[in-house]
Amino acid sequence: MKKRTYTDHSIASSDITPEQVFLNRRALIKASAGTMAGALVVPSIAAAQASAQSALSFSPDADRSLVDEQTPYDAVTTYNNFYEFGTDKSDPARHAHNMTTDPWTVKVGGLVNQPGSLHLEDVLSKFDLEERIYRFRCVEAWSMVVPWVGFPLSQLLKRFEPKAEGKFVEFKTLYRRGQMRGTRSFTSIIDWPYREGLRMDEALHPLTLVAVGLYGKTLPNQNGAPLRLVIPWKYGFKSIKSIVEINVTAKQPKTSWQMLQPSEYGFYANVNPEVDHPRWSQRFERKLPSSIFKPNRVPTLPFNGYEEQVAGLYQGMDLRKFY
Repeated sequence: MKKRTYTDHSIASSDITPEQVFLNRRALIKASAGTMAGALVVPSIAAAQASAQSALSFSPDADRSLVDEQTPYDAVTTYNNFYEFGTDKSDPARHAHNMTTDPWTVKVGGLVNQPGSLHLEDVLSKFDLEERIYRFRCVEAWSMVVPWVGFPLSQLLKRFEPKAEGKFVEFKTLYRRGQMRGTRSFTSIIDWPYREGLRMDEALHPLTLVAVGLYGKTLPNQNGAPLRLVIPWKYGFKSIKSIVEINVTAKQPKTSWQMLQPSEYGFYANVNPEVDHPRWSQRFERKLPSSIFKPNRVPTLPFNGYEEQVAGLYQGMDLRKFY
């Protein structure tokens, strides 16, 4: 791919890791996904690891079909959900620069043999970064195609050695009231910090990415700096931003939107055009950029287009019940 140069003036220069430092850590390796075998509804850690190891081998050319569909950088970095900075789509780009991201530490614990912490420098020096072009679909029926830079979540989890009884993985976002104006709002409806979770086999699936950048550059604050999840077959609220804590658990963890409105936001949140949100249809989506005159409306794909790779994870499950 040709090298691109972008400037995002909404982020203070002091909050950005120098690009050359970031890019020199690891070469950006083109990667994408293949297929995965079926799994139990709540598999053991051993079964999940075995499935992940045998799931696929990456092909450097497998994601080339999405190159021409990439959403412009300006749209990706100015149209965001990050309620810690406000509920309007433009609020994160306007206010997220107030969040400091250096130093940054992620605490990893729960049912693991090696609990501890991971510093941002550890992430950039110990993991092989790849660039993957993923479809990204939000529950409000808008979508993007983004070239993310990151590494499989499975690499991180295996370093901390999840125990056999670990069936789920819980994540928490930074909660810093002084820098996150949305958490101080009297209209705030979320019990902070923001929480999300995955089943262990979902967390270990090779498509599940820890992103530290996009478009070959460091991740902007409004997109979840310095590191976030990207789970391309699920609605965007599952791809938790600005992670500071990861815990392996035996029981399904409580998640923010599920606690807030369980009839609208389920734990699994797999993209499914056959299951509507109670207040709108999920059968179609608006690919950004779009406008009232050019809505760029397209049909929603099952599992956001990743059905071949991930449908086996949910074999035998009623996806209307487990939405």
